[in-house]
Amino acid sequence: MVMITTLFFMWGFLTALNDILVPHLKSIFDLSYAEVMLIQFSFFSAYFVFAIPSGKVVEWIGYKRSIVLGLCVMALGAFLFIPAASAPSFALFLAALIVLAAGITALQVAANPYVAVLGPPETASSRLNLTQAFNSLGTTIAPYAGSLFILGTAPLAAEAMRQLPAAQLQAYRLQQASSVKLPYLGLGIALLVLGAAIAKFRLPAIASERSGQLAATLPSVWKQRHLVLGAVAIFVYVGAEVSIGSFLVNYMSQPYIGNIDVQTAARYVSLYWGGAMVGRFIGSGLLRKVRTGTLLGLFAIVPAFLVSVSMVATGQAAMWTILAVGLFNSIMFPSIFTLGIDGLGPLTGEGSGILVCAIVGGAIIPELQGIIADRIGIHHAFFLPVLCYLYILYFAFWGSRRSSAVGGLGS
Repeated sequence: MVMITTLFFMWGFLTALNDILVPHLKSIFDLSYAEVMLIQFSFFSAYFVFAIPSGKVVEWIGYKRSIVLGLCVMALGAFLFIPAASAPSFALFLAALIVLAAGITALQVAANPYVAVLGPPETASSRLNLTQAFNSLGTTIAPYAGSLFILGTAPLAAEAMRQLPAAQLQAYRLQQASSVKLPYLGLGIALLVLGAAIAKFRLPAIASERSGQLAATLPSVWKQRHLVLGAVAIFVYVGAEVSIGSFLVNYMSQPYIGNIDVQTAARYVSLYWGGAMVGRFIGSGLLRKVRTGTLLGLFAIVPAFLVSVSMVATGQAAMWTILAVGLFNSIMFPSIFTLGIDGLGPLTGEGSGILVCAIVGGAIIPELQGIIADRIGIHHAFFLPVLCYLYILYFAFWGSRRSSAVGGLGS
């Protein structure tokens, strides 16, 4: 569990760094909100492309080798940030993000169900919340670290950039983009070291690794209603969480919200992700006493309310209500995930691939919100996450119910 938990930390850290890349690359390349959201679109689209194949890879080579493969692919993606910054090219940054996310997808498909089935089914949500808490530790540290190493200097205003001669503009972009080289080089090396350590570590095998022939004789995993509705819940949850996190720096720097510079705003983003970390530690304990669906439903109501308040408020009220949403995002992914794979037994690997595939919501919903923000303003574009939380409320109380187990996990 300790070894697997380090994986959750690493992919959390790398995912949250995207929230720093958004304002950084927006200013370097003078992008609109819709254009800069291609960062999240490219990153989270990889889940849709690679999740199902990753589930098959887990069946073929097992959890441990899939994890090592995922770490190596992540390291390659991190190293690709160096030529992207040297160009500098927004398209190359997007390509590096896709490769990085492909590796994270393999980790997600392997590690989440591994934690869920590595112990009694009735405490699966609690275990996954505990490991996800360390994922949130990574997402909490990343924005602060990114504000120091990536957003170290104040960017030029868009109007000033547009007045620069072509040669000076290219030199400016090269200088600003170079700030990502050292952080991603260090992360790439760390990922390779972690991959080598796990390759030598003896992880216990679990039964579903050897269940491929049995799974072929069972009904299609797509006939599991709670899994399909759970995939939709993962889609909207990740979409809402990523949308809010991606827009926070630009949102809080608005004169009528926080009226702060982007470096200071980036550090406040750590509070958003830190709330998720605290909530997961608390949730890990609560889920031993409260039914998963019930707690998930309660945690869905509050962020819908908080985001709604932020949309109609200004100043400190708008800023702190949106930051507080992180606390209630905390238990959503692990709770939805365990409810979705509950009772799948030998189909757990395939079901996990479908749920991880649904993380593509982090690509589509932020992009939609970016398009909306370009038209009606960043303040009121947050109605989209509100709709997402209302669906999670439905799934928690009604959609997560299942009729019977496929076998091997739950009852």
